[in-house]
Amino acid sequence: MIQTVTGMIHPSELGICAAHEHLSIDRSHRQQDPDAVLGAGDPLREELAAYRQAGGASLVEVSNVGMGRNVRVLEKLSRASGIRIIAATGFYKEPYLPEWTRGWDRERFACHMVEEVERGIDGRGIWPGVIGEVGSSCDQITDREQAVLEGAALAGRQTGLPVTTHTTLGTMAVEQVRLFEGMGLPPDQLIIGHQDLNRNRNHLMEVVRSGAYVGFDTVGKERYCSDHRRIEELCFLFDKGYGFQILLSADLTRKSHLRQNGGPGYDYLLRVFVPALRAAGFSEQELELMLKENPARAFARRKGESA
Repeated sequence: MIQTVTGMIHPSELGICAAHEHLSIDRSHRQQDPDAVLGAGDPLREELAAYRQAGGASLVEVSNVGMGRNVRVLEKLSRASGIRIIAATGFYKEPYLPEWTRGWDRERFACHMVEEVERGIDGRGIWPGVIGEVGSSCDQITDREQAVLEGAALAGRQTGLPVTTHTTLGTMAVEQVRLFEGMGLPPDQLIIGHQDLNRNRNHLMEVVRSGAYVGFDTVGKERYCSDHRRIEELCFLFDKGYGFQILLSADLTRKSHLRQNGGPGYDYLLRVFVPALRAAGFSEQELELMLKENPARAFARRKGESA
């Protein structure tokens, strides 16, 4: 089963799913930029309506503690739009780790995540369906980030929830895989994020060979990587037989990312990128694999150690 903000659903009900998005996020306190905020209101409802009209049925919202997560906003947006939203538990990366967690070890981080899974988020009667996005910095995993990542692995093993990660500009993906392997988290319970930004194909291959899912989840962000290159890398992975491990999304985090503000919008994935994939020769079966079948498997809850 899969836990959404409005209740449990069977994986077959997930439909077309954007695997790594934000609807309630606030990083403005660190970035000193009012653009780095998304929240409730008509603009988001309109954006989600466009996503649904394009064929979208669900999305995974990976904002967590320290990122401005507001699960009541997610619940309201889900009910208003009809989009199934999967909320997250966890902590992000430095410098977004709350000061009150300073000194926490992996067991303390894990305890917090498990408590939200078992008791709900902030006592609001809403339960997370994924652990994440837990992350690492560019070209390094700091000591505090390692404690968070290891805590996420412990929480994933205990609860059976999938773990989804952030890799800054695609770096440290191999190191993340090895960390989770060392912690005993099954590879098919792990999603390594932002691998469309990974410029090292050998590292990308090591990640998929591990059995973990990979997120091509910054679609449309041409500042970081062209969609043309994303499509080339997807072709490469399918040719190598790893199409069943790929998840797609756009990772919108700013007001300027909204379509009504001149950005790509949540529907960009389906409105622009999917037609480009078709033009590149991807079959409808391959598209359905990335958009429906892979998310249904990746976000289904496993039997945890506490079950």
